[in-house]
Amino acid sequence: MIKAIEKGRQFAEAIAALMLGSMFVCFLTQIGFRYILGWPVGWTIEYVSMTWLWGILFGYAFVVRNPEIIRLDIVYTAMPRNIQRAMDVIAQTFCAAVMLWSLPQAIDYINFMQIERTAYMRVNFALLFSIYVPFSIAVSIRCLMSAWDALRGHPNDPAVLGETKECDCNV
Repeated sequence: MIKAIEKGRQFAEAIAALMLGSMFVCFLTQIGFRYILGWPVGWTIEYVSMTWLWGILFGYAFVVRNPEIIRLDIVYTAMPRNIQRAMDVIAQTFCAAVMLWSLPQAIDYINFMQIERTAYMRVNFALLFSIYVPFSIAVSIRCLMSAWDALRGHPNDPAVLGETKECDCNV
């Protein structure tokens, strides 16, 4: 099971890298068309915007690990461990609840947007926004797992324990 999850994570990382690479190539294409050939093209901006949206939501849902998440934890780290655990449970449960509560409305909106297409590439907005559904589910699962770990007193995130990893700069 762990091997399958790691293979899935590697596949997701490859997809995210392909998205970033294609955005870069598209950006260079736009520069070439606009400033070298003098032909402004709108599809490049549209493609980069769509890929950025997908890259951010896909990346957070399937690539970023808990220790890699940027947190503003100035107040959190100043609290005693039992207060930190309570804060974890409350914040993570609230986040999961909001994501799950908003999911049916988001799905309705995505279905409604089937009638619209993007201006240049004519991509259906329902397809464009559909990444929100797996994003919302993945974030909810991650939040509920973190809340459960905090309830048990076993946080799965080294940053929560106040542990830091030293940089292995010889890699």
